[in-house]
Amino acid sequence: MPIVEAKELTRKFGKLIAVEKLNLEIDKGEVLGFLGPNGAGKTTTIRMLSGIIAATSGYAEIAGQPINGSIEKLHQVLGLLTESPGFYTRLSAYRNLEYFAGFYQGVNIPVQVEKYLRIMKLWERRTDPVGAFSKGMKQRLALARALIHEPEVLFLDEPTAGLDPEASGEVRDLISKLSSEGRTIFISTHNLTEAEQLCNRIAFFRTHLLALDTPVNLRRNLFSRRNILRLEDVENVLIENLKNLKYIKSLKQDGNKLIIELNNSEKDLPELVQHVVKNGGRIIEVTEERHSLEEIYLNLVREEDKV
Repeated sequence: MPIVEAKELTRKFGKLIAVEKLNLEIDKGEVLGFLGPNGAGKTTTIRMLSGIIAATSGYAEIAGQPINGSIEKLHQVLGLLTESPGFYTRLSAYRNLEYFAGFYQGVNIPVQVEKYLRIMKLWERRTDPVGAFSKGMKQRLALARALIHEPEVLFLDEPTAGLDPEASGEVRDLISKLSSEGRTIFISTHNLTEAEQLCNRIAFFRTHLLALDTPVNLRRNLFSRRNILRLEDVENVLIENLKNLKYIKSLKQDGNKLIIELNNSEKDLPELVQHVVKNGGRIIEVTEERHSLEEIYLNLVREEDKV
């Protein structure tokens, strides 16, 4: 049974449709990337799922708690990292976490505050005012705040936005660690590289859901699968020979590379390699053409615009 479920979830602002009939299921322990450009409705979706704003229509529940039910019970099962987390800047990191932990039932505040300050590598700075923290440190503190009550589901809205490469890497490492512990994580981002590094499945979104699958399946479903053979040299006689093979759908030469689409890559590729070697081809490397998530997204948008 999914731990996050949305059915026909919709939000309108006047005549503007920000989120249209979102149907979504996320399994326990899954990391889902929610990708789209600025203004696509990603933050609005998170605000609905976390009970901050009401849906215009549709339904969703998080870990068994309906988003239109008790806000206290809903917030007990989820943690939220907003794009611009706010703190009491004159208070220490310890005092900030202590204060926010008090909103949740059953939290051993001293134990949890120390636990997450240590996990986020902020224990040595626990008495410093948050106003003196770098943006990366504030982001780590915000993650600690989202996790202080051990929620079942974690919503992260642009977790590395505006961070320098070092701070971004630290936050990604923390998310990977949380994932390895079996946390269910929903990441809203427009950072495609980040999503591929962290997520089990990726949802492409632009007001409504364009596609949802693993990165591997998205590539295979949207692009023809093509193998790349890199050779020491490519002779014209080899090219002519390969053109006669019935299991080759398309063949393109790029310098010393042969880009080949096969009828059945798993079945035909070993036979192709043997054939090339038998006919004098000296193969250096065999790889598969890899499309970026950006290419996948742009392809989806182009197809959408044609409709």
